[in-house]
Amino acid sequence: MSSTELNQNATEQYQLLLAAIARHRNDRGALIPILHEAQEIFGYLPLEVQRTISEELNIPLAEIFGVVSFYSQFSIYPKGKYRINVCMGTACYVKGSGDILDKFKERLSIDIGECTEDGRYSLDACRCIGACGLAPVVTVNDEVFGKLNADDVDGIIDRFEKLEDIK
Repeated sequence: MSSTELNQNATEQYQLLLAAIARHRNDRGALIPILHEAQEIFGYLPLEVQRTISEELNIPLAEIFGVVSFYSQFSIYPKGKYRINVCMGTACYVKGSGDILDKFKERLSIDIGECTEDGRYSLDACRCIGACGLAPVVTVNDEVFGKLNADDVDGIIDRFEKLEDIK
């Protein structure tokens, strides 16, 4: 993508952000819906986006950052095309999700909250997915993988690598 295309894309994203703010500006509790829409538009909530929301809503940037950092569904880091989430809830942890998380870190050479350089994968850990009967559980985007062990990690990543090879 050329720098002109990148600038045009950024301009379009900010126009969508301003439209979302305008739509919700007078709603009670507008911040959360605006943050959700902003994350849909940008894929995450970089400081520049938070600053724009702060200025447009006249809410201190520290307050916005407090909300973003409190709720786990918001991210201040870019997410990959394939968002891997390892459940670290009690049932999953007891059955080995820590080892699974370590294997993902090793295979992808990233840590929790990071994204691979090619933008394909991001890695997160969560408290509970709510599929305790399938523990330990990992999600990739909206797909659930259950009853896993660390040896299954390579197969999961290989599966998504093959999808990329098809394209």
